[in-house]
Amino acid sequence: MSDDTPSFVLSETRHQRLLRTGQGTPRFLQGVFPFAGRGLFDLGPLNDGLRYTVPAGCVCEVPYFRAGNMSDDIIYLSLSVDSKPVRYFPIGPKADIHVPLAIVELYPAGSRIDVCLAAPRGLTGTVVIDVGLLESPA
Repeated sequence: MSDDTPSFVLSETRHQRLLRTGQGTPRFLQGVFPFAGRGLFDLGPLNDGLRYTVPAGCVCEVPYFRAGNMSDDIIYLSLSVDSKPVRYFPIGPKADIHVPLAIVELYPAGSRIDVCLAAPRGLTGTVVIDVGLLESPA
């Protein structure tokens, strides 16, 4: 073994490899948004800025979801694909979450991904959102 050969094995995740090789492009849905609750059973898109449509020739996955709730009551956020909730994220009052998703689906070109919110009727507040997406060739 030569002196310049490492004596250990490095491994990387699929996400890391896609980013390192330039085959994957990170995309983000993020910002600080006010809300007014319409009821816990009235889930709807939070803001048009939290919408992403997978471009032609690509697939997209969502490796992580972070959010903070600055209101005085519990709320929940949902990751919705083509208007169907696929993940739910309850957040307590004045609390935050960081969820690295262990099961990650590939969403095909044309899929519309939205961050939605439901909160008790009459509750007002602000949420901080940071959703990481990874776009790659199909």
